[in-house]
Amino acid sequence: MRIWRVFPRSGNDPFSEGGSLWAPRAYQGDGRHDNPDLYGVLYATGTPAAAVVEALAPFRGSGPLSPALLRRAGLPLALAGIDLDDGAALIDLDDPEVLLREELRPSAVATRQRGVTQRQGAALFASHPEPVGLRWWSIHEASWAELSLFSERCAGLIREASVVDLGPDHPVVAEAAGWLGL
Repeated sequence: MRIWRVFPRSGNDPFSEGGSLWAPRAYQGDGRHDNPDLYGVLYATGTPAAAVVEALAPFRGSGPLSPALLRRAGLPLALAGIDLDDGAALIDLDDPEVLLREELRPSAVATRQRGVTQRQGAALFASHPEPVGLRWWSIHEASWAELSLFSERCAGLIREASVVDLGPDHPVVAEAAGWLGL
């Protein structure tokens, strides 16, 4: 399965700092399913546009798209296509049967209260040793798949397929900017 991630690019080794497959565990703690004491998280999406929307969403309403919005900590943002092994198991939080089995409500899965979603991530990680991550829906567009991959479990099941630096004229950036009104 091809998945997508936007990241600040500073290296060519996919698993090293600044690489497309590097999960910055030491810098995690504020994200939706972050639990850096238990696991690192590699956040990804099901489509390139969704990945870019995730990166640009904090700037919604701030004016037109500018090249500065495509940099983080002085580094250029890049879009990585990542191949996730087709046999990799995910806990699908968009599946009503899974929500019922796990005693989760959709409103609790979609909440922006990170303490709630981080507790869910920790509980699911601990109670399900096989899945490599969680699948859920985007808060920006419910039809977009979001993935929170447990970096230690998925390392042997992912590989970099492509990486492209993002600029204001990139078609996926233009699509995402249009969707966000930038």
